[in-house]
Amino acid sequence: MKIFPAIDLYNKCAVRLYKGDYSQMTVYSRDPLAVAREFKKAGAEYIHLVDLEGAKDGTVPNIDVVESIVKESGLFVEIGGGIRSLDTVERYISLGVGRVILGTAAVENEEFLRAATEKYGDKIAVGIDLKDGFVAIKGWVEKTNISGEEFFEKIEKIGVKTVICTDISKDGAMMGTNRELYRRLVSKFNVDIIASGGVSSLEDIEALSEIGVFGAIVGKAYYVGAIDLKEAVRISQ
Repeated sequence: MKIFPAIDLYNKCAVRLYKGDYSQMTVYSRDPLAVAREFKKAGAEYIHLVDLEGAKDGTVPNIDVVESIVKESGLFVEIGGGIRSLDTVERYISLGVGRVILGTAAVENEEFLRAATEKYGDKIAVGIDLKDGFVAIKGWVEKTNISGEEFFEKIEKIGVKTVICTDISKDGAMMGTNRELYRRLVSKFNVDIIASGGVSSLEDIEALSEIGVFGAIVGKAYYVGAIDLKEAVRISQ
């Protein structure tokens, strides 16, 4: 299992939200590149970036920060947040981003998702954010009437290879991850699933590894010292 330490970007800073609530934001660092370098020092090979401003309004205000992390950290970078056009996908991929994550646009614009997947293959992932079992969009502020499993079935047929699946109720809450959800999804769908939301202990890392998910995103637990990243990387291998 791969470990994806996370940096959520807002106003060029590394921040975290509590359950996706923009009014409950903590700034952890004003130098995201320095954070990425710390990840690498701990043995990480991958990094998960989210542009929180982009997630709300579809822009790329932190693209220069993303570029510096790609070029100077040496990590495999995946990025999500506000990617709603092929032009934006191309901008990120041309910078050297390894995987681009489509969220709101994948839900609202099937034609775009198909075109991006056809053109860029496994460099395209889909972020499925679940609120009470249903897909949430636009920075988690809107809940659709599409069930998570219904959407999984749809994108698997389209040819998407990687899904970042977040249980919003667990995100940033430090209460453990939704193991039953990931166990069910791994058994039902033939895609690489990256678990996100509530990964808050080494026990969570071990459990997810045993379940068979492709990767796990470590966010708040790293920043508050609940997970030693070096140890997480070691036990996940």
